Amino acid sequence: MKNLSIYLSSAAAVLAIVVAVLFFTANKKTAAPEAAEGETIVAEAGSIVYFVLDRVVEEYDMANDLKSVVETKVNNIQNVVTTRQKKLEKSFNDFNDKVNKGLMTRTTAEAQAQKLEQQKAEFEQFANQKSQEIYEEQQVMTNQIIDAIQTYVEAYNEDKGYAMIIANQGGAPVITADAALDITDEIIAGLNEEYVKNKGVKAEEE
Repeated sequence: MKNLSIYLSSAAAVLAIVVAVLFFTANKKTAAPEAAEGETIVAEAGSIVYFVLDRVVEEYDMANDLKSVVETKVNNIQNVVTTRQKKLEKSFNDFNDKVNKGLMTRTTAEAQAQKLEQQKAEFEQFANQKSQEIYEEQQVMTNQIIDAIQTYVEAYNEDKGYAMIIANQGGAPVITADAALDITDEIIAGLNEEYVKNKGVKAEEE
């Protein structure tokens, strides 16, 4: 059963390709002005900017809330599977113990062995089904995070007017760039602000 971090990593990889990159009507690109001491330079409209996707996924409150919910569901499913597995293992151990001690006839042993094999097949089918449930829970979580980030970034750029927004993951495709082109903090702050606002609206509706 795959760990949630693998799926979040997948989410980042997919988003880096899907969002990678958002094209908008490009304005004439101008060089970023030099910052005066203590001043923060913000990329101008028409610039090519980027955000660090790993950080966004890690610090996005919605992503963390979803991860917590899915982890609880996954743990519950795994506990059910483990309990059933241990029960089956005990049945096999008890059977082997009785056979080794000669506590059942050959006919009874054959019938019992056949029954246990059937239970084993049923368990394997059950475990596969639960494994698929876990995969689907994780995949839905991944898709929700991808969609939320992509939707926000598209809306964000309607005001900013950047020529291109790149989702950078693991230091690629952006190897090095002017700090003014890194909009990660803005994306994280905006996503979390929007998430809190939407949670408040839902709470009022309920």
